[in-house]
Amino acid sequence: MLDLPTISVVVTTALLDAINPCAIGVLILMISVILSGGNSTRRLVVLGSAYIFAVFATYLIAGIGLLYFFTSIPIVVAEYLSIAVGLLVIIGGILEIKDFFWYGKGPSLQIPHYFAKKIQEFSKSSKSIWGVMGLGAFVAAVELPCTGGPYLAIIAVLKTDFNIWSGVLLVIYNILFVSPLIVILVMVAGGTKVSSVAKFKEESKGTMRLSMGLLLIALGWLLILIASGVINFA
Repeated sequence: MLDLPTISVVVTTALLDAINPCAIGVLILMISVILSGGNSTRRLVVLGSAYIFAVFATYLIAGIGLLYFFTSIPIVVAEYLSIAVGLLVIIGGILEIKDFFWYGKGPSLQIPHYFAKKIQEFSKSSKSIWGVMGLGAFVAAVELPCTGGPYLAIIAVLKTDFNIWSGVLLVIYNILFVSPLIVILVMVAGGTKVSSVAKFKEESKGTMRLSMGLLLIALGWLLILIASGVINFA
């Protein structure tokens, strides 16, 4: 059984990581395309749910693979690897905070323009359930290397006391991760205008980046302290 501090870290990180501009932005774009095509609310819910499930499944499969990788390497190597991950996560946090103050200048954790363009194209052409699920999987796969810092940090934390509950927490993390997507889909299906959701997302983008940056720096230091033996959740 995992302890309360670990559970608290996982849940808090998942809720903050859930404020994901890319996955949310693609969902909003896809909803706009579906509604402009004169589709019913039922069709909207079906396709939206397929997209959300694909994002959830892709992240979960990637997390299980990374968790298995971390637990399969020698403990000594894993400790140094955790420190390296912690440093990378801190750097990612600094870049996110930089984007809050100086967006578009210098290096950034943005999805490359080529992939961002492809996502927009796929969003406008994906009209079947399988097409939408492919879009969700593509979005999750593309954004994971760019914005997966919190997820990687949590996996590094979970591997320190790997058991069945680690897998359960990984599932919970991913459910919380897609929860804003579920809320947006329910809101639009209930009558909320897509433009209102899109406007809120754009207005909150800066706050999202700042919050994510602070979270990444905190998680990075936590990983380093755990790997160094200063903190022990076990």
